[in-house]
Amino acid sequence: MRKFIESMRKAGLVTDVKKAMASDDMKAAKMAAGTDRLLFFHNLDGHRAVMNMTASRRALSLALGIDEKKLVKTLADAKYDGKIIDDGTLKMTKPDLSKLPILHHFPKDAGRYFTSGIVFSCWDGVENASIHRMQVLDDHRVVARLVEGRHTHVMLKKALAQGKKLPIAVTIGTHPAVTFASCTRVPAGMELPFAAELTGGKLKVKRCRNGVRVPDAEIVLEGYITAETTGEGPFVDITGTYDPVRMQHIIEFTGMYTKPDFIYHGILPGGDEHKILMGCPYEPKIYKAVAGVTEVRNVVLTKGGCGYLHAVIQIRKSTQGDAKNAIMAAFAAHTSLKHVVVVDEDINPEDPYDVEYAIATRVSGDRDVMVITGVRGSSLDPCQLEDGTNVKIGVDATMVLGREAEFTRATW
Repeated sequence: MRKFIESMRKAGLVTDVKKAMASDDMKAAKMAAGTDRLLFFHNLDGHRAVMNMTASRRALSLALGIDEKKLVKTLADAKYDGKIIDDGTLKMTKPDLSKLPILHHFPKDAGRYFTSGIVFSCWDGVENASIHRMQVLDDHRVVARLVEGRHTHVMLKKALAQGKKLPIAVTIGTHPAVTFASCTRVPAGMELPFAAELTGGKLKVKRCRNGVRVPDAEIVLEGYITAETTGEGPFVDITGTYDPVRMQHIIEFTGMYTKPDFIYHGILPGGDEHKILMGCPYEPKIYKAVAGVTEVRNVVLTKGGCGYLHAVIQIRKSTQGDAKNAIMAAFAAHTSLKHVVVVDEDINPEDPYDVEYAIATRVSGDRDVMVITGVRGSSLDPCQLEDGTNVKIGVDATMVLGREAEFTRATW
């Protein structure tokens, strides 16, 4: 992570915050909300900390070592074949979360939350890595939001069925390529190989006392997800609205490792980094799905769509129905999508002005808008009905084949 911070600094993308700040007064969160630049806090509760590590596509491109224009296509071609190298056992001390500058982000949040922590877990020889928000309960316990049906939750159910706790380790301050890999839907157990692929082909890991393997990180917390539950939330999620209180599982930490001069990493809930990490990992999946029905050029999950609910897909049409096929493929690939807009190659999918122009000049509502009712949506969407269903809309904002001359914009 430190090497990445230096590369961001060389690129002129770092803002240093030298004023002493407190982790619980929400001022750091407000600063992160006002920029997509990496913020380096030199004194957050007496420690160093960063926010907005990958809050822009340029930063993500730098982190992954992939040309920004080729980002989605390159990620869509990933092979998940990186090599994992065991590098010994990590030495732990007694956990004490009070020593970490864990942030309180918004006024109605239930308290301090880990937001960048990658939860590494292992069960029946299968490893997993994913980010879960974790509300601090005391100096050695948190309660984690585990989405039902996702891999961590599935592994926990298997462990509990055998009367055991699920061994885990949480890393904070990890290289952003590893963070990105943990946010990506990959084949089961392939998060670490994918992270290795993204970091040059090899990745060293250390083993915790409970058997869980972790990559290099500023902070590592070893422990177990237990059968015990308690209320988690409220907490601001990707839409910028408060998620409700739910009964969730408690994690008990049994060990803690920190680098002597550790750098803490916090992600602003609903901020630009959150949106990048939520949306960009889905773009290659959508890209591959759309490539199966038409010639796709690019896929962008927009920040205005919370980095999760809105996709703009750029294609090259061969037949008049290609755009609608692309819409259906996108909804199938990412079931949380709510609205999809398909555009031509002359429209920049990253430019909201350009996309709105395409909608204004190339859409006839009666033939170009698909409305699909009674389908599964995202649990994060405030519009979702009590039965979990929602309405999805697809917009074909492409030129009519054979009439391109009528839609082509004048240029010099």
